[in-house]
Amino acid sequence: MSLGSSIAGLFGRSPIKPLQQHYDTVHECACTLAQFFDAVIAGDWDKARTLRKQVAELENQADELKKEFRLNLPKSLFLPMPRTDLLELISVQDKVANKAKDISGLMLGREMSIPAPIADAMRSYVQGAIDTSAQAQKAINELDELIETGFSGREIRLVEELIEELDRLERANDEQQIVIRSSLFKLESELSPVDVIFLYKIIEWVGDLADRAQKVGGRLQMLVAR
Repeated sequence: MSLGSSIAGLFGRSPIKPLQQHYDTVHECACTLAQFFDAVIAGDWDKARTLRKQVAELENQADELKKEFRLNLPKSLFLPMPRTDLLELISVQDKVANKAKDISGLMLGREMSIPAPIADAMRSYVQGAIDTSAQAQKAINELDELIETGFSGREIRLVEELIEELDRLERANDEQQIVIRSSLFKLESELSPVDVIFLYKIIEWVGDLADRAQKVGGRLQMLVAR
């Protein structure tokens, strides 16, 4: 069965399952960054190359799912949300995978090393961004239940709590970014200026990944508010 026909089959009942399937792929893409960073820190460029390929393949899959979603989303849907909101949500979801691909591509292309004094903090920082994406996935996975309950009662409170936790995780990731940038600042004199510039860029992009995951929750909150 082709990807298109399988997606079209999922649309039989509701567009929510394909939306969730898309974020599952997006999140898997983000998760692969943890192993990628481990390989980079270990200086294992063969493994890093393999993992970068996995990230790129998952990002491509997410792209295909997004395209199929747009093509198969019926013009007339009896849903308690506008079609444009669903299209916007999948677009925001997709940006998480795009950022994971950008991070791994730049690091592999330059064979960037992470200075030993910040390696553990960097691992933790990347995991914090992945945890933020995992929380966005949890929230998205409640969307079908939310629709079934008519956007009311216990379910809406649960989704609101999930989004609150998502915001908290993103703020925690911001705090990690401040600490890691400060640690890098102290090492600047020992590193090449070009390497320093690109390390700051990667630190910024990992923060962007968490921020994009938080924006998924933001879009979901707008759907709920309507």
